[in-house]
Amino acid sequence: MHDSLLTLLAGERRGLGAALERCGLQLAAVPYSWAVAIRNRLFDLGWRAIHQAGVPVVSVGNLTVGGTGKTPCVEYVARLFCQLNRRVAILSRGYGSREGPNDEALLLKENLPDVPHLQAADRVALAQRAVEQLKCDVLLLDDGFQHRRLARDLDLVLLDATQPWGFGHLLPRGLLRESRRGLERAGVVLVTRCDQVPQPALDRLQAEVTQLAPQTPVILTSHRPTEWIDAERRTKPLEQFVGKRVAAFCGIGNPEAFRRTLVDLGVTLGAFRSFPDHHAYRRNDIESLCNWARQNATEGIVVTTQKDLVKLRLTRLGECELWALRIQLRIHAGQDTLDRKLKEALG
Repeated sequence: MHDSLLTLLAGERRGLGAALERCGLQLAAVPYSWAVAIRNRLFDLGWRAIHQAGVPVVSVGNLTVGGTGKTPCVEYVARLFCQLNRRVAILSRGYGSREGPNDEALLLKENLPDVPHLQAADRVALAQRAVEQLKCDVLLLDDGFQHRRLARDLDLVLLDATQPWGFGHLLPRGLLRESRRGLERAGVVLVTRCDQVPQPALDRLQAEVTQLAPQTPVILTSHRPTEWIDAERRTKPLEQFVGKRVAAFCGIGNPEAFRRTLVDLGVTLGAFRSFPDHHAYRRNDIESLCNWARQNATEGIVVTTQKDLVKLRLTRLGECELWALRIQLRIHAGQDTLDRKLKEALG
């Protein structure tokens, strides 16, 4: 998401023009909120069909657009099911996948090569294919909280601690896909990036979640960097670039979280550049990045996210080395509860 839009939604852009833009977005959010409420009500009343897959289904989703860190969570859940000797398939809508698998699918394929990942708008049809053709006995619905046509046995809902409520407004005035009251449907709430907010803010968020969904367990997590990796799967330890002056870029939903992770690792940022989420890198983008790296990566090192690297498939940008930061889900509190709920969902 472009920085200019985020500053507008956050109220950081001042003046009459910005105020009028926010007013227009707020008016546009009214019919959107009605449509979302009516749609959810129809599902709640059983007036819209909910299809059974015939096997356990676990959904990983969120309330907002943008990056809450679903992919590391999907990877964690898929690995747990594989350890339990279950044949799992990942089903996703596949945003940005018009020309093949999107960045999330490519990343999960690289990290979970034995787990099939199916992408299409009709996830009910995908579920049928996974069960009947691939003989899968558990399905993992990626970004599925609002996809209510497919019944699920457990909803994992992620909240980004740095921006949990999408600036407090529904789309397009804010980033909320639906009202925060939708959290009542969650089976487990995972708060991500807990390490990037002060403890009082985290305590307030936990209290809000408990008020909205009193019976729902809250799991505290962060995204733990594990190593540097390049397009040829060579690795370097995290300490490799401590104190180094690097240039960094990304095309993810929360670029600020990536920037903060780099700073926390002790990397010195000579320059930082962001692209829209799920950005498809073209030849002109790569040429632009090479020129940008030449000017800003004074020590010959450029870093990005693994989601970006799997699309670029480059070991160098011009004369500069290109490395990606590999991330995994780290659970600070509630791992036993999370694992128990996931195992219960398997029946």
